[in-house]
Amino acid sequence: MLFLYKLFGEHFFTFCKQAGYDTMLRTLGGNLVEFIGNLDALHSYLALSYQEMNAPSFRVEMTDDGKMLLHYYSDRKGLYHIVPGIMEAVARDFFDSQVSMVVLNQSEEDERTGKKEHVVFLVNQTNQAGKTSEEQDSTCTEVGGGPEYCKYYADRCVSPAGKKSGWDLIRAGVLSKKGHFRTFIPCYPDKLWMEEKAFCDAFPFHIVFDENLKVRQTGVNIQKFVPGLQAVEATLDQHFTIVHPQVTFNIESIRKFINSQFVLKAYKDKHTVLKLRGQMLWMDSLGCMLYLCSPKLRSLEELRDVGLHLSDLAQHDVTRDLVLLNQQRLAEMELTNQLERKKEELRILSRHLEDEKQKTETLLYAMLPRHIANQLKDGKSVEAGEFEVCTVLFSDVVTFTNICAICEPIHIVHMLNSMYSKFDRLTNVHDIYKVETIGDAYMVVGGVPVPTETHAHRVANFALAMRIAAREVTNPVTGKPIQIRVGIHTGPVLAGVVGEKMPRYCLFGDTVNTASRMESHGVPDRIHLSASAYRCLKDAGFDIQERGQIEVKGKGQMITYFLLGNPMLSEDSIMGREAGGICLYREELPGLRQKDSVSYSDQILQGDPVCKSLNLTLTSKNGHN
Repeated sequence: MLFLYKLFGEHFFTFCKQAGYDTMLRTLGGNLVEFIGNLDALHSYLALSYQEMNAPSFRVEMTDDGKMLLHYYSDRKGLYHIVPGIMEAVARDFFDSQVSMVVLNQSEEDERTGKKEHVVFLVNQTNQAGKTSEEQDSTCTEVGGGPEYCKYYADRCVSPAGKKSGWDLIRAGVLSKKGHFRTFIPCYPDKLWMEEKAFCDAFPFHIVFDENLKVRQTGVNIQKFVPGLQAVEATLDQHFTIVHPQVTFNIESIRKFINSQFVLKAYKDKHTVLKLRGQMLWMDSLGCMLYLCSPKLRSLEELRDVGLHLSDLAQHDVTRDLVLLNQQRLAEMELTNQLERKKEELRILSRHLEDEKQKTETLLYAMLPRHIANQLKDGKSVEAGEFEVCTVLFSDVVTFTNICAICEPIHIVHMLNSMYSKFDRLTNVHDIYKVETIGDAYMVVGGVPVPTETHAHRVANFALAMRIAAREVTNPVTGKPIQIRVGIHTGPVLAGVVGEKMPRYCLFGDTVNTASRMESHGVPDRIHLSASAYRCLKDAGFDIQERGQIEVKGKGQMITYFLLGNPMLSEDSIMGREAGGICLYREELPGLRQKDSVSYSDQILQGDPVCKSLNLTLTSKNGHN
């Protein structure tokens, strides 16, 4: 189980690097001690973006015999097992060294506010050459420097992973030809060349306090915000509480976490809170602690809420830049959010516009043929077209005039709407074009505007379906099913768009007049065919009866016929009620060529697998099984 925790720690470190924190982690320190000492500062920075983050705390302690102790504090018990995996991965990848860690002590204590887990690790770090930290000190002495000086230098010369070890770089870079070190040696003045007033003005938010937390010195602006600090016996814990790290407010706890970034909180009044963020520096000769800090602010709004101005921050204080940059970032984020909201609104409007467009197109395609409507939408003129052959159908309701004279108009409307809705559905089943309705008259055409060889077959099957559908509509006068007359004629027509305000696709020619005459000279509940329509249907398996020669107004003597049925198809097929789709006509069969000359009965292709699922009722007529 411990192995899994350790492995998880290594993978967590790899995840952090891959998540974009690699550069940030590499710049935390030049060695492992500095790296660990700045982890809390990194967590404080991340807390600006992740305010609910509850990160652990790390502290390094060097013993008198040169051993490294790592103190780990966490609010979540049991997770300390992943720390060795993380530290070993950091030492290996960043500092080209090996680390082994042993738990020396595990306890719960009140060192931080509340019961927190505190684990102490003994850390043994070995570089690539196999030398421990003690052997590195002796190497420094041999080269010519003292152990403290060499250790200070070695801690800052550990190279990133994948390069030479830190001590190889020392040998190659810091030894001159004379064998002396070439490195930076700090120079401290004998006395501080700075006035007290200038120091308090330059660092307006600093505090100096002694071992008893008694305030000895403060910056000018923190006096303005917390005037109680000017009192003679004022102590720091009277006016501030420690927010981070979560330690008890005494000098011993503060010195333990002196490498951590400290956040103190003060109350100006019940509604105004000032947070200070900075570092603690212990001055051993004075026995005092210097808290060099600045207000913890993230935006101009927070600056205004605590009653401060940018002028209250020192010119060298990066908090000024942080506030302005973060304000700019917040403004950009708000602008981005506004753009996202606008984009979402546009997407919604675009969706609604597309829905309305679909409704408009549906309405337009109900009035005009699709390709004609598309031409009009594109602003093109639609020229009239001549169709050499097509089949036109007219129908009307028997005794419609008497029904209108007796019934209320609303009842007439309901009757016609019920009938026409059924007829409109059937036009989709047989793929024919509905031209118009005038009163009780219903007009359709097959083969226009898209020519098809089966125009007469489609219209004939549609007429049979009309007669079945009409029986489902009730006569409001008698309460019985209505009866219709149907007339069909085949011939040439001229078709085109008429009008601009309410354009209609109309048919012109003698074929239209003849079809209308077939309807008006027909018989109730019968389908009346002209001779030309009969010639198109006689070899297609339809049941047709000759009516004989009749006098037709405006046409003279004509031999006409009655269409009785289509034994090749079931009623459900004609009505379009069969599930799974049906292939009634040759053009609907995949792979069937237009030039194939076959009769309508051959279009069924009962042996073809495409039509095996049609469930058509085939008879032995015309030699079909």
